Amino acid sequence: HVATSLPLPLETDCLRPRIDLIVFMIDIKSKYSLKNVEASLTHVDASFFLGRVWFLITGVGRMNCCSVDMNAVWKLGEVYCSPLICCELELEGVRVATAQRLLRILQICAGHIPGVSALFFSKLMMKSADD
Repeated sequence: HVATSLPLPLETDCLRPRIDLIVFMIDIKSKYSLKNVEASLTHVDASFFLGRVWFLITGVGRMNCCSVDMNAVWKLGEVYCSPLICCELELEGVRVATAQRLLRILQICAGHIPGVSALFFSKLMMKSADD
């Protein structure tokens, strides 16, 4: 399911499936994108951030068109203890690889991969980004 912002409408609450993962997309070419994500973050329960919130940063292939300060994006990941995935969705191969990566993350967050928890995996991904 895709939403442009949070909170989700209450009238569809009874029809909504369980939420296993939230991926916030930030387009570095749009300041509105970052502001929308920042406003939406306040609607997510703090316990949900334990491995089940990720940030997908798009437009990284065109840093010369950047409207968003990347330091603000990195800080967002740190503050919310959530990993960042950077990609360029305009390239089909990268788009497919990113979709596959997100599906694997979703499988982990939904508990379909034995022996790997969402919290462990996200901390592992954050640690590898630091190295």
